[in-house]
Parts: sequence; structure tokens; C-alpha cells
Amino acid sequence: MTATPETTPAPARSSFAETLAVYLKPRVLIVMLLGFSGGVPIVLIGSTLQAWMTKSGIDIRTIGLFAAVAIPYNIKFLWAPLVDALDVPLLSRLLGRRRGWLMFSQILLMAAITLLGLSDPAVSAFVVAIAALAVGTASATQDIVIDAFRVESLPESEQAVGIASYVAAYRIGSLVAGAGALYLVVAFQGLDFSDKSAWTACYIVMAALILVGVIATLLAREPERSATADAGREAPARDNSIKRTFWSAVDSFRDFLSRHLALGVLAFVVLFKLADALALALLTPFALSLGFSLTDVAKYRNGVGFIAALLGGFVGSFIARALSLSVGLWVGAILQTVMILAFCWQAVAGKDLAILTLTIAIEFFFDAVGTVIFVAYLTALCKNPLHTATQFALLTALAALGRNVFSLGSGYVVHAVDWFWYFIICMISGLPALAMLAWLQRRGHFDKLELDQSKPAKP
Repeated sequence: MTATPETTPAPARSSFAETLAVYLKPRVLIVMLLGFSGGVPIVLIGSTLQAWMTKSGIDIRTIGLFAAVAIPYNIKFLWAPLVDALDVPLLSRLLGRRRGWLMFSQILLMAAITLLGLSDPAVSAFVVAIAALAVGTASATQDIVIDAFRVESLPESEQAVGIASYVAAYRIGSLVAGAGALYLVVAFQGLDFSDKSAWTACYIVMAALILVGVIATLLAREPERSATADAGREAPARDNSIKRTFWSAVDSFRDFLSRHLALGVLAFVVLFKLADALALALLTPFALSLGFSLTDVAKYRNGVGFIAALLGGFVGSFIARALSLSVGLWVGAILQTVMILAFCWQAVAGKDLAILTLTIAIEFFFDAVGTVIFVAYLTALCKNPLHTATQFALLTALAALGRNVFSLGSGYVVHAVDWFWYFIICMISGLPALAMLAWLQRRGHFDKLELDQSKPAKP
């Protein structure tokens, strides 16, 4: 029976002080530490590796091809069923299903980062590519498990706070692996390390930082939902096998697609971040075309943008806890669509550092608000502990289509029109998400999700 306003309890409201108190709960702090571990690797195979290759004299065309080492993040849903269906020998028996996979992925990640540090772009770019691909695969696997662990270990009332903590720590990890790594290389060179030795030492230190995630895994408890689901399996089904993995994948997709309005939900997931992704795709070329220097772009994106994103994440978590899920999505969708007008303002104003500061602050703040609310929604969709990892990996892969696929033609659009009209087009591309949100709300999609959201947390 569809819940009605009269029979459906209102989602729990929380004061600002209560929201802050939730951040100090052990299970939320565990998620935060895992977020730091998740944020380090992606930058090490991205901008930091690009800097190393540039300093090693590698051709810019080769450096550009290295974007392919991040492909595992886009296709991680293909092996997510392994995480849901199989146990890691010994580790899963000692730590539990989710924690066993966490530890396994973190061990692989530390080994892969160390291998990358021992490679030399000046000697063999191919070896570096293989090592970087190994880092990307191990990191994407860790992301799969962290997402499943967070969904299963936090109650509904703490999901938004957990997401905000995770995103904030993830960004800090990325900052450490980016700007922090470059400062570390310079420091090692100041100690008379050779260039190669300085980069190797830097990557070994970065590998050691994954121990933050290892400590979190050891301190964490196996999620009750995961343990219950694991215990409920029949004995033959507990055997690790390719057949079990295949049927786990089939069951995961069938479970999701059997839900009411499943295809509409998938379309909404693709569309929600589309406008935002298109606007952000060319932010650096846009700023450079207006006459800003690389130093200006780096300073304001990594400084102002970083602070604005952190604040936006925490505000997003407060909104997600204070408002119902559907209302929160309306707030996030409208803010992250309308804020693109700031780029139109920048396009008209030209090279103006004050306006650039405000534009970046607006963009990163509202992007973070929308992201936290959106991830809270994705979390609400993944409630079957047998399929959490697979379904969440699928949804995040669909959500990334705007950033990784649809944005590929953005340069051609800018070439055909000017920057002002490009950002107008980006803003218009956000309207279908608003239409889909209204359509889903009218058909009662959020009734059951908001009913679950209103249930109090267990201590």
C-alpha cells in the first residue's frame, strides 16, 4: 500500500548541534578515515603522475594518453559482483566479508603505489602505465567496498553526515596526494636526493598513507547487515565460484530493475549531475582563455575551491538531515543548475580575479551541496546487503556519464558558440533532471524511501 501524508511519519529533523555531534560517532569517524584512504590514489595516477612525467621529459601526447589509466573507475561495476559474492580467503574469515575485502584492496593498493614509485617514466612509459593501471584498479576496488561498507554500517539518519565526512576526507586525501606530494618531492631534492629517488621516496610515503585506511578497517566492526546476509546464505552458496559471482551479478541487476519505476530512476541518476559536469569540464580552459595564469587557476581552484567544497559538503549533509529526501533533491538540483549563471557572469566580466574568486566559490560550494544530497539518494536506493556493492557501483558509473562521456564533445560546442552561450546550454541541460524529479515525485517514488529515512538510528 502506498504511504499517504497522513500515515507516513515525517523524516526526523535535527538541530545543528545534533548534526555536529553525529560527526563524532565512531562509525562516522571510521567512514571519514576510509575517505582519506580513498582520496589519495586517484591523484597519484592523475595530476601528480603528469607532473613527474613532464619533469622526466615525456612527450605531451604520451602524457595525454595516460588518462586511460583511470578507466577502472568508470567500469568498476563489472567486477563489483565479486565483492558481493565472494569471500577473500583468510581475511574474510578473520575480519568479515566487507572488512576482509577492505583489507585486501588496501594491501594491493599499497603494493601498487610502491611499484609505481619504483618505476621510471624516463626508462619505460609502458611499465609506468601498467603500474598506474594497477593503482587505479586497486583504488576502484577499494571505492566499491567503502561504498558498500558505508551504506551498510550507517543508519539512515547518519548517511548524509557519513557522506559529508567521506567527501571532506576524500578531498583532503586528494590535496595531500597532489600539492602535498609535489612539496614532498622538492623537500627530498633539498636533501640531495636525485630526481628519480625523490619521486620514488614520495610515492613510498604516499603508499604508507593508505595505512590510515588499514587502521580504520581494523578499528571498524563488520556491518550488521552484511554479517546477517552472509550468515543467511545456504552452505553450498558460500563456496567461492565463478558461477556464484555470475548469478550474484544477475540477481543484483534483476533486483534493481524489478523495482517500481526502475528505468525512470536510472534516467534520473544519469541526468542529475549532467549540467554540473558539463560546466566543470572546461573550467580550466575557460579561465585560461580569459587571460588568467596557471598560477591563478591553481591557487583559486585548490584554495578557494577546496574550502568552498568542504563547507558545501557539510551544508549538504545538514540539508539532507533536516529535509525530506525529495525536498533535498529539489534544493540540490536547483542550486547546482542555477549557479552556472555565475560562469556566464564571468564570461561577460572577463579577467577579474574578484569575480573569479566568487565564481569558483559558488560553483564548488553548490556542487558539493548537490553531491552530498545526491549520494544520500543513491544510498537510499541500495538497501539489499547481498547486492550493495554491485548496485552502488552501477549507479555511480551511470552518474559519471556526464563527466566522462557527454562532456567529450563540450570543446566542439564552445568552438561553435562563445563561452557565454556554452554555459547557458549547460544550464538548460539541467532542466530534464528537474522534470524527471517532478515525474518521480508525482508517482510516489520517494514515499518508501522517505519512510525508511524517518526511522530512528540504533545506538
